[in-house]
Amino acid sequence: MHDLRFLIKVSRPRFWFYIFGPYIVGLVAAAEYPQQLYKLTYLLFGIYFTFPANLLVYGVNDIFDYETDKLNEKKSDYETLVAPERRSKLWLAIFAANFAFVDILFLGNWPTIIAGAAFLFFSIFYSAPPIRAKAKPFLDSAFNILYVMPGVFAYSLVTGQFPPASIVIAAGCWTAAMHAYSAIPDIDADKAAGLKTIATVCGPYFTLAICAVLYAAAGIIAAEYLGFASITISFAYVLLMLASARSVKTGTLFKLYRSFPLINVAAGFVIFWNIALDKLL
Repeated sequence: MHDLRFLIKVSRPRFWFYIFGPYIVGLVAAAEYPQQLYKLTYLLFGIYFTFPANLLVYGVNDIFDYETDKLNEKKSDYETLVAPERRSKLWLAIFAANFAFVDILFLGNWPTIIAGAAFLFFSIFYSAPPIRAKAKPFLDSAFNILYVMPGVFAYSLVTGQFPPASIVIAAGCWTAAMHAYSAIPDIDADKAAGLKTIATVCGPYFTLAICAVLYAAAGIIAAEYLGFASITISFAYVLLMLASARSVKTGTLFKLYRSFPLINVAAGFVIFWNIALDKLL
């Protein structure tokens, strides 16, 4: 039971929606009517994009980040520190949780196979060598397109085709901004460990400016599909970046950052229902 609690904590339940959310948005965006989604396959992959997929993303991250994580105060309570002696068991748990799903993933159509393989590639090599994108400024944020791949996978699962390239680009801008913003509270720990990230290179204020531009770009590009909701959401994120700049000055950014998952869930909720009400009802 203790090991299960440890694995669940490693999988970051508060972040599960980052992967599961794009999956269900991709499903509803692809469907022409609600009954089209009543398939066991969609439910099974929905289960995969909760605990198993998140254990893969964050478990691999924690395995290769020990030298940085041990210097990061938030690992003592907000997250979990994976000590070297726990790595082998964690690798085994990641494999056990993902094997069955990954196996059937490659039985789909070619777009789903490509999207699924891309998700695995970006999820693993964001943290793992030889690429270890998280230690390469700007590539670290770009690799967070891994969070878009469940949506691409779901859309392809229903339609047999990739979604429009422009919406993937918009989503990629959003996830890149999401990563860059999340890297700011880790600047001191990353510098102490000698880890270069977009935030350590650019500093907090320039990183926030980059985030604001990316969020604005995402909103403008996605407006073709999401309309006014897209512009409204992106404007809210730009305001968040401005509030965060003030928080940097007062030393309260981490307090604001802890509300970031809730803000992202709220944005995803609006996007989901904007699509669902328009297409399915």
